[in-house]
Amino acid sequence: MASALIALGGNVGDVRTTFERAIAEICRRAQSTLAARSADYLTPPWGETQQPPFINACIAIETQLDPHALLAALHAVERMFGRDRAHESRWGPRTLDLDLIAYDDLAIDTPELTLPHPRLFERGFVLVPLAEIAPERLIAGRRIKEALAHVPCDGIERLPPLER
Repeated sequence: MASALIALGGNVGDVRTTFERAIAEICRRAQSTLAARSADYLTPPWGETQQPPFINACIAIETQLDPHALLAALHAVERMFGRDRAHESRWGPRTLDLDLIAYDDLAIDTPELTLPHPRLFERGFVLVPLAEIAPERLIAGRRIKEALAHVPCDGIERLPPLER
């Protein structure tokens, strides 16, 4: 089994409910078990700033799929929840965004997949939830909690748990 870190984001629809359903679907499609799940965080939009705030979270899974197959499973889950990568604006509004952040200690650079995620160390909205679930994890030689200390986290707000 491999250890993978996945970032979740969205700002269209009932994002937190989408996350719950998407995480279950990721585990099913990725032949994986959920090892950890962060809280949900309300975050300012990144890239295209004239849109509603996002909700972001991260999960750690143990999976039997190789990195490319896992990425394909993540894209299938995004489509299941209404994402159409071919017809959306970059960094624009979306129901669900799933990014494969890291897969064990692999470094991959192909047209389809770059690991670790190339913008990981620029994004507080990913590092904050990652630091919650894996603060000591090394990615590309950097400890997550230490990388977090070097990015702005203005406007990132931890949300209370959903009431069941």
